[in-house]
Amino acid sequence: MDLLIAYDIANPRRLQRVARIMLDYGTRVQKSIFEVSISERAFTELRRRTEKELDASEDGVKYFPLCARCSEVWLNIGYDASAGTDSPWLVV
Repeated sequence: MDLLIAYDIANPRRLQRVARIMLDYGTRVQKSIFEVSISERAFTELRRRTEKELDASEDGVKYFPLCARCSEVWLNIGYDASAGTDSPWLVV
């Protein structure tokens, strides 16, 4: 399953812990947004780990499933963090 995950965490310490969890499963595309390609089992684990770190009265996490059709029409304008900086660019 492909997901876009966005979060807003009020406390800096919790924010760092949630970000580290997200990095275990996906790619950061913006400061608090991750792209994740994950199995159902791993998604359950990710949610469990994330929920343990949250204060539900202050923090929020949203999981947006992306269908196959959605990923075919993906539009990106500007810097694309998911493209990485390790690969060379070729402009023709």
